Formats: sequence, C-alpha cells, structure tokens
Amino acid sequence: MEDIGDMMRAKKELFFIDKKQIVIFVIFSIILVIKIKLGRLGDLSHIETYRRTIKRKKEELRQLRNSKATIVGKVPSHKKKILSAKATIGRTKSTATMNSKYKEIEREEKRLADFDKKIAGFDKKIAQVEGDIISKEKKLSSEIEREQKKREAAEKKRLSENERLMKEVSGTLDKHGEMHQETSRVLNELQNLPEEITVLFMASNPLDAPQLRLDVEARAIQEMIRKSNHRDSVSFETRWATRALDVIQAINEENPTIIHFSGHGSEDDEIVFQDNQGNAKLVSKEAIVQTMMSTSDEIKLVFFNTCFSFGQAQAMVQRVDAAIGMTTTIGDEAAKVFAAQFYSAIGFGFSLKKAFEQGKAALMLEGIPEEDTPELYVKDGLNPDELIIVKP
Repeated sequence: MEDIGDMMRAKKELFFIDKKQIVIFVIFSIILVIKIKLGRLGDLSHIETYRRTIKRKKEELRQLRNSKATIVGKVPSHKKKILSAKATIGRTKSTATMNSKYKEIEREEKRLADFDKKIAGFDKKIAQVEGDIISKEKKLSSEIEREQKKREAAEKKRLSENERLMKEVSGTLDKHGEMHQETSRVLNELQNLPEEITVLFMASNPLDAPQLRLDVEARAIQEMIRKSNHRDSVSFETRWATRALDVIQAINEENPTIIHFSGHGSEDDEIVFQDNQGNAKLVSKEAIVQTMMSTSDEIKLVFFNTCFSFGQAQAMVQRVDAAIGMTTTIGDEAAKVFAAQFYSAIGFGFSLKKAFEQGKAALMLEGIPEEDTPELYVKDGLNPDELIIVKP
C-alpha cells in the first residue's frame, strides 16, 4: 500500500512538472509570435515610408510636367506674334509702325526668353524628382527583398523552434501516456484489492479472576494476519481491560466486521468484563445480543473466545451472519492456536467454514485435544462454505 501511495504521489508530482512545461511552451510560442509580428511591423513601416515617398514624388513630378506643359503651350502664340510683327514691318513704309513692331518683337522675344528660362527650371526639377523616384524605388526594391529574406529566415527559425518544442511536448505527452498506463494499472490493482475489514479484539482479564495470557493471543493473531495474502485488507484493533460500556464505544469508533471477545465466561451464558475497580463484572448474553443489534450493521461475525460461550454464539446468529462459541472450558494455548489459524485463513480469503476447520486442524497438529470445543453457528438459510469475509 505504501508503494501504491508513493506511485500516486509521483504521478501527481510529474503531472504538475509536465503541466508547467506545457505552460512554458505556450508562453514561449506567444512571445515568439509577438516578436515576429513586431519585427515585421518595423520592416513594413520602412517599406510603407518608401512607398509613400515615391507616391508623393510622382505627384510632384506630375505637377511639374503639367506646369512645364502650360509654359510650353504659350510659346507658339508668342512666336506667332513675332512673325506677324516682322511681316508688318516688311510691308509698311511708316517709320512709326516699324518702331512699334520692333518694340513688340522685343517684348515677345523677352517673354520667350523668360519661357525658356522657366522651362529649363522645370526640366531641372523634373530631372531631380525623377532621380529621387528612381533612387527610392531601388531602395524600396532592396527593402522588399531584404524583408522577404528576413521573413523566410524567421519562418525557417520558427518552424525549427516549433519542431523542437513539439518534440519536447511529444516527449511530455509520452510521459503522460506512460504514467496514465501506470496509473490505470495501479487503479486496477486497487480495484482488485479486497475491501478492508476491521477485527475488533476486546480483552478482559479481571484482577479477581484467574489471569489469562490474552496479550499472547492478540500477538499470535496479528502475526498470522501479517503472513496472509490480504494482510493489507485486515485491520486488527485491540481494546484492553474492557468494561461493559467500553463495548459500545469501541464498536462506534471502529465499526468492525468481526468482534472478538477474549477472556472469561460463565456456565450461565455470561461473559466476564471488568468494573471500574478492575474486578469481574458478569454480562448476560441478552445484553450482548442487544448491544450488537443496536450498534453496527457491518458486523458479520462475533467470536467468543471464552469458556462456556456456545449459548451466547447461538443467540447471536439471530442478529449477525455467524458466531463462534466454546462448548466448554478452553485453555490459554488452545484459544491462542485456534484463533491465530482461524484469522490466518480469513486473511487468505477463505470461507468461514474453511477457516474454522483450519483452526481445529491447528489444534490437532499441535497435539492440543480441544478441537471439539469450538463450535461455528450461522444464521438460518446461510451456508458457511459461502460466507467469505475477505473477498479476493
């Protein structure tokens, strides 16, 4: 049972360790994704800056070209005026007209010179803006290429890291699977264990009665239970110097399956307990039966390992499944040997009948001629061969 407890505690500890690893994996993955996102945002901000700059420059270029086109569009009309003035000069003989046309030609030529100057200025600005656009487009192309390589590298790293982490998680899940199988095995073992029963051993050895070696009997029973297959399913509880009222208290505390009385009995179907001064106090079989009836429904067997207790055992099976009593007096050694072997057989999962017969066999093997003293009684309708208290 201790091994099973250790195993369950180890399972619990490993569960929390593995759970911690999974939480760390999830947190790390989130952080990795955030870092990648932030890195992409930073790189994308550079790309967007270049794109906005290129868009602005192209708009500036369009405006410059429009302004240049407007100036260029004015040139023909002014050249036409010059040609018209020159034609007039060739036809007229009026000096005043000639002078007026020469001045007109001078004004128009000056305007054309201004136009040429403005057009040259626009050409210079256009060439500069076009150069800026080409430069920014090259930088944009390089940034996009760099971002693509960076993204591919980050994706490769992410896949590699995810593969590593998934291997760790897979290992953790494998451990969970192994531990789950082990837990299932342990639970199956626990389910296959017999239900635990309690044997309540109540001893009474009054000062004014012949002294019995009840402690030797208790120790022998404990040793034989400890050697049985289902020793972990049998709890052996003792009460010493038992007084009459101690019986109810002990049953209420332990809720036993088997009650074992060890001590003295009388020929009048009475069991001997102790009073407050440690002397003998006789209790009738009716009182004992009433006590069993009023305390626990879990009692399956009452064992009277006392002299002249057959009448008490016969009365007891009206309330419980089985009882053992003595048809006459029984010696200390016989009481010890019979009881020890009886409980050993119970611990091996044998029936009451088989356990009883093994107790009698132990007396015969030890050469103690009291094998006919114990008697097994069962409630009407029950078969002692089928009554098994510790069920394997």
